[in-house]
Amino acid sequence: QVQLVESGGGLVQPGGSLRLSCAVSGFTLDYDAIGWFRQAPGKEREGVSCIRSSDGRTYYEDSVKGRFTISRDNAKNTVYLQINSLKPEDTGVYYCATRRFYAIRWYDRRQYDNWGQGTQVTVSS
Repeated sequence: QVQLVESGGGLVQPGGSLRLSCAVSGFTLDYDAIGWFRQAPGKEREGVSCIRSSDGRTYYEDSVKGRFTISRDNAKNTVYLQINSLKPEDTGVYYCATRRFYAIRWYDRRQYDNWGQGTQVTVSS
């Protein structure tokens, strides 16, 4: 079983930056990819980025391209999400999750089976 713990959220002004962390423990070799998702109040959880464990290939949702960067530190078993130029619409709870098998639709949350508890990001002046 894989455990994930997110951190790094907070209150930030528009245009600001945050770095979210996802610490992974357990059977860390037993996943194909880690994804970051966010859920705004009253909205469904949506995929924002993903990184594959085999080759480090990354994926981004269109609205965050150029502003979000996903990366990993294998020595620390941690995946990061650097988020820059934050906008109010980026507000939400950010979750990381592992996916055991390859999926064409990396943003499909149904493909992910282990989830962290989430970290709140609030963008407001």
